Amino acid sequence: MGLFSFSQELAMDLGTANTIIIQNGKIVVDQPSVVALDRRTDKLIAVGQRAQQMQGKTHENIRTIRPLRDGVIADFYAAEQMIREMIKMAASSKSFFSPSLRMVVCIPSGSTEVEIRAVRDSAEHAGGRDVYMIYEPMAAAIGIGLDVEAPEGNMIVDIGGGTTEIAVISLGGIVSNKSIKIAGDDLTEDITEYMRRQHNIKVGERTAELIKINVGAALTNLQEGSEDYIVRGPNQMTALPMEIPISYQEIAHCLEKSIAKIEAAVLTALEQTPPELYADLVKNGIYLTGGGALLRGLDKRLTDKIKIQFKVAEDPLHAVAKGTGVALKNINKFQFLIR
Repeated sequence: MGLFSFSQELAMDLGTANTIIIQNGKIVVDQPSVVALDRRTDKLIAVGQRAQQMQGKTHENIRTIRPLRDGVIADFYAAEQMIREMIKMAASSKSFFSPSLRMVVCIPSGSTEVEIRAVRDSAEHAGGRDVYMIYEPMAAAIGIGLDVEAPEGNMIVDIGGGTTEIAVISLGGIVSNKSIKIAGDDLTEDITEYMRRQHNIKVGERTAELIKINVGAALTNLQEGSEDYIVRGPNQMTALPMEIPISYQEIAHCLEKSIAKIEAAVLTALEQTPPELYADLVKNGIYLTGGGALLRGLDKRLTDKIKIQFKVAEDPLHAVAKGTGVALKNINKFQFLIR
C-alpha cells in the first residue's frame, strides 16, 4: 500500500471458529474468532489468539465471547469490535491514508436476508465502504482451483465451525445446496458430553477441541491410527484430578451421530442434483474443505457410504479464504457471484 493509497482491499473469511483476512493475495490475519471484553464497560481487552488463551480462565470482570454461532452473527457488538480490530491487524504499516475500504466477506449459503444484513452492517460499521458477499461453497470451489464457470458439475462439502455447506456448482452458480448447522462446534460438544458421560471427567471447550485435533476420527479402523491422547481434568463427583488416555476409536464412536447427519445432508443435496450434473460428480469426485475435512478417515467413510470418490482439498482450512481473495481480485469478472 502506498502512502497516498485511496482504497484498501480485503477479503475476509468470517468464520465461527477462525477469521482469516487476505490482502494482495496473501493471508495477513489468521486468528480465532474470539473477543474478550470488560464486563463492566464493554471495552475490548483482547481479540483472536490472546482472547482464546483467556477462554475458561477469566475472572468476574472479563468475559470471552465467540461473536459467531452456527455461521451467523450472534453478538452484533462483539462481532463489530472483532472485525474492526482484525482490519487494524491487516492494515499495512505503510498505509497511512486509506479512506476507502473495499471488502468481500463470505457467508453460509443458507443465510437468510436478516443474517446477510447483519454481516453487511457489521463490516460497514467496522470501516468497510464497499462490502460484497460471496457464498462459502462458491468461495471454496474457487479457492481450490475449480473452474466454477465451466458447464460442468462440481460438488463442495465445506465443514466449518458452525455450518456444513454442501453445494453443486455449475456455470458460475449454485445448482443445489444444503446448509446444516452440524459442524466442528457440534463435534466438540459431542466430545465434551462423551467425556462427562463415559469417563466422568469435566473438560472445557479448548480441551475438547484439542482432543478432536489430536485423535478425531470418522472411522474406528484406520490404516494409520494416531497415538492415544492424554486428557487431564477433574472428576465430576470428587473434583480429584484424573488422567485418561483417549483413543481415536473412542472418538470415532462418539462422533458417529453427527457424522451420520452430514452424510444424510450430502445425500439430500445429491438427490436434488440434475442427472447430467450427477454424472459429472461421479466422474470428478466430491471435494472436502474446511477444518472438518481434516477429520481422520472422513473421506474414506463418505466414499464407502455414497460410492462417489471424496477428495480432501489441498489446504482445506484456507480454501474459502483463498477463494474470497480471488473473487476480490476479479471483482468484475465474478460480479454475478457477489451479493
